[in-house]
Amino acid sequence: MKVWIIDHYAVPPKYCPLARQTVFARKLEERGHDAIIFCASTVHNSDINLDNGASLYREEVVDGVKYVYITCRQYRGNGIARILNMLEFARKLPRVVKHYDKPDAVLSCSMTLQACEQGVRLAKKYGARAVAQITDMWPETLVAYKIAGRNNPAVMYLRKKEKWIYTHADAVIFSMEGAYDYIEEQKWERAVPKSKVFYINNGVDLEAFDYNRGHWTIEDEDLHNRELLKVVYVGSIRKANNLGSLLDIAKTINDSRIKFLIWGDGDEKEELDERIKSEHITNVAFKGRVDKKYIPFITSHADVNLMNGLENPIFRFGISPNKLFDYFAAGKPILCNFSSKYNPVITEKAGLEYDPNKPGDFAEKLSEILTTESDAIGNNGRRAVEKKYNFNAMTDTLEKILRKTTE
Repeated sequence: MKVWIIDHYAVPPKYCPLARQTVFARKLEERGHDAIIFCASTVHNSDINLDNGASLYREEVVDGVKYVYITCRQYRGNGIARILNMLEFARKLPRVVKHYDKPDAVLSCSMTLQACEQGVRLAKKYGARAVAQITDMWPETLVAYKIAGRNNPAVMYLRKKEKWIYTHADAVIFSMEGAYDYIEEQKWERAVPKSKVFYINNGVDLEAFDYNRGHWTIEDEDLHNRELLKVVYVGSIRKANNLGSLLDIAKTINDSRIKFLIWGDGDEKEELDERIKSEHITNVAFKGRVDKKYIPFITSHADVNLMNGLENPIFRFGISPNKLFDYFAAGKPILCNFSSKYNPVITEKAGLEYDPNKPGDFAEKLSEILTTESDAIGNNGRRAVEKKYNFNAMTDTLEKILRKTTE
């Protein structure tokens, strides 16, 4: 089976840690399929352009995966240049793909909607199965983050494109378990029947995780201190992850054995560092940014791993941060403040949810985890990864959807 994977941002992982499409492509290749990733030459949040002077596109094979970089203009931030970059990729895509053998299936990814729509159109043009993969729920995310209102013209325009994609694709894969609730909220059930909607969360490359855990270690006195009860957070340090509230929580913890260890970087770190100094918070340590290959070792040496963020209406459809599945793979219990009936931490019995609006709730839930069978709780997460949130299992599902053998 020849598979085109169309994702504006799916550059090789050495440039961007979001490797979902890369791992899917590699797994499909291992099963005898011919997979190609079409992406923009620009690397998001950087000045890197992979076009290497090519006028329209160029190919590169990285670790056995074939990428086709479509030459696009450089941009910084989220202004007009980025919008033009999105439009340019979608516009050039038909001129590039005609140089390749016709596909049997096209996996067209949601970021951006323009590229996703173009992928569905190209699948129809070439008589291939059109599968839309939705990992970013646009434009609902704009509404949820209060960037734009529901009746904003841009939101209404994008909503129209979104509905077109869901309606015309042969199958739609969401990374959010409750995404069909969204279809029902929009009253699109007749246009988008439940039979064509599937769920594949972000998951983890379990073989790579286990390899990295054993081969990429770090020396950190806190992480190796067996006298400490280590609450670990890994990820970006920015407003959306609400680490300011974590400092507030840390100040209420009286047990000197408990220490919060934070790995990551971001635009809020300087402000939080200043708070630690001025408020004399001694049980929180910022460890800085580390390469993703060290995350398995760090999370596996925690007593509890922490999911933290601001409340967001988008969570009513499901929870899918990449680091959640790293936490699962680590086999350690998880504390989270994401309230959702589709929260894998709760459904898999891999941890507990605390209410950030209730003083003392974090300490109570932390104590509950540490004084019960914490190993059993952590093992629940590990078993969930081994069963369904690893890329071998997820590729099984994807392959069936691409082949239309899900009935």
